[in-house]
Amino acid sequence: MRQLFIPTKRTGILLLSLLFGGFVLNFIMQAASLDMNVTSVFNWISEHAWLYVFGGVFFFCVLLLFASLLPNVYTGAVIAFLVCVLLGIADYKKLSTTGEPLFPWDLMQLKNAQEMSRITKGMISPLAIVISVLIIIGLIYLILKLPKIRISLPLRGIFIAVSLILTFLFVQMLTTQHKIIKKIQYQPVYWNQKVNYANNGLLFAFTGNLRQNLMEKPEGYSKSAIEEIAKKYAALPDPAATKSPAEQPNIVFMMDEAFFDPTRLTGIKLSEDPLSFIHEKEKSSPGGFLLSPEFGGNTANVEFEALTGMSMYFLNGGSIPYQQRIVKMSSLPSIASILKDRGYQALALHPFDKTFYNRNQVYPIMGFDRFTGEKDMKQIERMSPDAYVSDMSAVKEVLKELKESEKPTFLHLVTMQNHFPFTKGVNGPNTVTAEGVDAQYKNELETYVQDTKLTDQALAYLSEELKSLKRPTIVVFWGDHLPALSGGIYTKAGWDTNPRLKHETKLLYMANFDIGKDPLGTVSPAFLGPSVFQLTGQDLPTYYKLLAKVKEEIPGLSKNVLVNESGVLPKLTEQQQALLNDYRLVVYDILAGQNYSKSLMF
Repeated sequence: MRQLFIPTKRTGILLLSLLFGGFVLNFIMQAASLDMNVTSVFNWISEHAWLYVFGGVFFFCVLLLFASLLPNVYTGAVIAFLVCVLLGIADYKKLSTTGEPLFPWDLMQLKNAQEMSRITKGMISPLAIVISVLIIIGLIYLILKLPKIRISLPLRGIFIAVSLILTFLFVQMLTTQHKIIKKIQYQPVYWNQKVNYANNGLLFAFTGNLRQNLMEKPEGYSKSAIEEIAKKYAALPDPAATKSPAEQPNIVFMMDEAFFDPTRLTGIKLSEDPLSFIHEKEKSSPGGFLLSPEFGGNTANVEFEALTGMSMYFLNGGSIPYQQRIVKMSSLPSIASILKDRGYQALALHPFDKTFYNRNQVYPIMGFDRFTGEKDMKQIERMSPDAYVSDMSAVKEVLKELKESEKPTFLHLVTMQNHFPFTKGVNGPNTVTAEGVDAQYKNELETYVQDTKLTDQALAYLSEELKSLKRPTIVVFWGDHLPALSGGIYTKAGWDTNPRLKHETKLLYMANFDIGKDPLGTVSPAFLGPSVFQLTGQDLPTYYKLLAKVKEEIPGLSKNVLVNESGVLPKLTEQQQALLNDYRLVVYDILAGQNYSKSLMF
């Protein structure tokens, strides 16, 4: 009976192999966070030896668990190893395209695996796919040829129990910041996740993020503090409005996927201006730049700012409010809910899968009456079978909704046409050529420029069609973030050291009534709501008066760069810091606090 619990010599060799595999796996995972630089990994290990040891033991437990669960010990270990390597590759690819590492909440997108495969098509080279297939075939061959190791059922049970207990204790110590974790030099850096992953390693940073809050509780937060803030800003007068229309106007938000002005790229000459309409239109309508909180991805965070007026500046690095917090709430004040209280209907339109970023659950919480996705649209136009729904098609859907509505309408559109990958020919032949770009990036850049030209044409069509609408209508158009073009394109343009340029997208207001033509400068998406209310002659709720005040001082508010009317803001004055402290308290109150603001500021 006792022999059932005693491992054989082969089992001992297996355990040593799995332990070695755990340390190899930890090495690979750390390499993913350090741009696959082997030298950097060895330097990291020399400085964080205990993190490497603990990580190696953790992965040993994972490999042992899977090896014990399946009848063939090799199969379980290989499956676990490959899954972990895939996570490492995902981290590396995300870092190289968006500048951000892999977060636990990113895994929520696995439910959209089919759509994700379409979005990421082109990110992995055919050679890498072939090599991966050959490796998998080789592993299967080895599994079949290696000598069978028989582990008794009781011993398997012991291995499973030990693995689960050690794994649980590791996660528990990490998420509760146990003193042992602190002694091994794990120091979370939630405000800078790239540094967090580089310093602590993919395993520790990823697991530590399981306990991360959207934002920390600000000093001085209380009901009386929110009441004082509400009283202070309620007393402010509404900013002077421009000529307001005779009736409540339609308000359209058009957030365009990965759209920026490519003519700003230094050293690149285009054969024609792809944004000829936009450049001409902003001479007679308010135009400028939107300071996006993101680069290359995380669209949901940009629309979160625009819809709620809450700045990502206050949230911990890597946060995605839609997935981490809002989906768990019963309601959240937004421009949609504010306008609904004023007699509007609130509509959302996204010509793609409705479940991405949990939009199908989040939008009703924010006050939207109806959400139209790709499958709900009656008529869809694409430039080719493999293309996303065109911006022109999305614009026509917007116009259809506005023409059919008898009530003033707020409509929020999130487009898809310009999403990565930028595959030549998908949106028709490239009609704009680019000179001054490296040959390896020429097709990619010209394809992207062609996409922006199509967007420009869709906006020209929308501008003309606004004239036929009976109800006054204002459109706010902006790009959500810069595209995830190959890094060499931005490097050659000299943008690597200029965070402002890498976060400024195009912003344009259009209307079928007089909204003036004052330039907008650089503005964060959080301040679009107050600006639209001012242009349409609507009273500002107390919350919007606070936002308008912040906008006066710091119109461009971002973790990456602060911008005012004079340019980049090197440091905050005491007055500006006090203003941001008020803003921070209100954002915390709404997102993570007791929501005293709901009855006081909206």
